[in-house]
Amino acid sequence: MRDTYFRAMDAMHRASVVLAGIALIVITLIIPWGVFTRYVLNSASSWPEPLAILMMIWLSFLSALICYREHRHIGVNIVPDLLRGRAKYFLGLAVELCMLTTGLFLLWYGVKLVQTTWYQSIAEFPIMSVGVSYLPVPIAGAATALLVVERVMKGDFFPAIEVEDDPRETVSTE
Repeated sequence: MRDTYFRAMDAMHRASVVLAGIALIVITLIIPWGVFTRYVLNSASSWPEPLAILMMIWLSFLSALICYREHRHIGVNIVPDLLRGRAKYFLGLAVELCMLTTGLFLLWYGVKLVQTTWYQSIAEFPIMSVGVSYLPVPIAGAATALLVVERVMKGDFFPAIEVEDDPRETVSTE
């Protein structure tokens, strides 16, 4: 059961990486198009900027999930580094409880936000609901809650920080 859950979280992580990459590529392609149509063709397209904003929203929430799972978010490890054993374990549980609360908050109020805005349309994309632009909020909340469960099951609260090589040692002086 645990291994199945961990594999599911691996799949969710890979999907998040792929979707975030696609969003970044789409943003990278459509922004120059908007600039080209505005300044070269002198007839600005109305859709590149709002689409880039939608993609940025998805990119932001997916990237947050990726960073959380990979322990890449900003963290201050002074207190955890001072603790050992059960104290460090319970601090990790407390931190994850806060993350679970945040994830559930995003899920609950994100669903309400999507429901409230679902029947409004985006001006530049009349067939698209405003609620679609808010869908990343509850999705990321649910995914964060699932990742918290994974981290608690693994007990992987404060991994050792990898120290990168000193850049001064790798610079050639020739």
